[in-house]
Formats: sequence, C-alpha cells, structure tokens
Amino acid sequence: MNAVVLRGVAVAAGLAAIGYGVDGVLTHQQATRPPNTVVWLIGGVLVHDALLVPATMLVGFLLTRLVPPPYRSVAQGALLVSAAVALSSLPLWRGYGGDPGNPTVNPLPYGRNLALVLAVVWAGAAALMVSRAVRARRGIIQSGDAGAARRSADRRRTRSG
Repeated sequence: MNAVVLRGVAVAAGLAAIGYGVDGVLTHQQATRPPNTVVWLIGGVLVHDALLVPATMLVGFLLTRLVPPPYRSVAQGALLVSAAVALSSLPLWRGYGGDPGNPTVNPLPYGRNLALVLAVVWAGAAALMVSRAVRARRGIIQSGDAGAARRSADRRRTRSG
C-alpha cells in the first residue's frame, strides 16, 4: 500500500474519531458539560507544556551526564514507560473514584500492583543493560553493521592464533 494512501486513511480515521467525540459532547450537553470539557482539554495542554515537557528534558539532560551511552537508551525507555504507567494509573493508586460504602469499586491494591509493574519494567531494563555489558566485554560491537561481530571474532582469532 502506498504511504500517501495509508497516511490519508489514518488522517480520515482520526478526523472521524474527533468528529464522533465532538458530536457526543455537543449532543449530550447535560451529561458532558462542554465548558468543563474545554477546561479539561486546555488544562491537559498546559500541564503537558508547562510540566511534562520540561521534566522530560531535564531527565534527558541528566541521563546524558550520568548514564554511559550504551545504556542510555535503555534507561530512557524504562523511564518513559515508568512515567506513562504511573501517570495512567494515578487515579487508581490515589484512590480517586472510590466509594467507601461500596468496597467493590476499587477493590485491588493498586499501589502494590504499580510497584510490581515498575519492578518488572526495571528488571527488564537491567537485564538488557547486563546483556549489553556482557556483549561489550566479549567484543561484540553494538553497531548497525551486520558483519561487525564476525569481523570482531576474526580479529580475536588472529590475535590468539
């Protein structure tokens, strides 16, 4: 499929979804309260631009200073996944939306579950970093060159033989 056609289909699908959402907000005004929706949307943009982007830039700057290059992309990925998981689960682990009279609304230990998910993310990141360190010690070059590992092994054989 042509990239231009695919892009056009994606744009059309996105515009259809936006149209459906706007229609729902405007059709069911009593339930959706459009002024509140506008405030929420503007607030999301402001929080993103005023807090999340500067925080991401600061963390990225610190990572370039503190984490060696072979591991930097892994740490960045783990941090971004951790932030996304934590922010998306914020209402649950803070207990928002719960009803003290109905214990089945938020019945799970969301804080503990978030900690478990983050532990799995960082264990995976640590395993990938260890794998990269072991490969670097063995002399396997971490580049996009497909023959780099073979040439590295050939050099080791000629030195030892």
